[in-house]
Amino acid sequence: MNKFLLVIPTYNEAESIGSLLLELSPLDVDVLIVDDGSPDGTAQIAKSHGVSVLEREKKLGLGSAYRAGFAWGLARGYDYLIEMDADGSHQVSDLERLIGASANFDLTIGSRWVVEGEIENWSKARVALSRSANKYVQIALGISIKDSTSGFRIYSALILRQMKVETMVSEGYCFQIEMTRKALRHGATVAEIPITFIEREFGKSKMSLAIALEAALRTTAWGFLRLFGR
Repeated sequence: MNKFLLVIPTYNEAESIGSLLLELSPLDVDVLIVDDGSPDGTAQIAKSHGVSVLEREKKLGLGSAYRAGFAWGLARGYDYLIEMDADGSHQVSDLERLIGASANFDLTIGSRWVVEGEIENWSKARVALSRSANKYVQIALGISIKDSTSGFRIYSALILRQMKVETMVSEGYCFQIEMTRKALRHGATVAEIPITFIEREFGKSKMSLAIALEAALRTTAWGFLRLFGR
């Protein structure tokens, strides 16, 4: 039987983590919370639900959290490792569909920008920004993936080992772009499954100017490397 580990990075998600874990409980997946020292008690709430919690002393970034979570899962022999946000923007019903599709692919992406993908409660400006950012990634990297920035996805353990996931360097949402790029460079089979993304009800977005700049600069650099054959 394939074993799934769901890795959820958290920082101050006390308002949403309990309800998410209750929703997840009927699924045949194990859960690992990677908590970056949340002062609001997120880690304690997660522990009360009986899931594994990897506690870190301070906020170290999204990429760092996933690298730590993936390393934890690979060391314990999981076959598939899942990324999902804790804030309610990713739906458990969509997760079930991603899991159902993942047996046939190295990387299964929950996509907002394929046919039947949807966004709820975003402004037109934010929709335009995300669409244009993903289009830029497509052009710069020469790839067909429509939602390279999605943080809702499943990797096979095999492709993560081939990619040497511990060597990824990005920390913000650029981590998703870097992982997509590296997976494709290792010949990964990829599926984009439509999801409904709902803007968070609780807490504050982790997006910042620094995170956006990291993604723009690194994507541009990778684009130049591609043009010059590296």
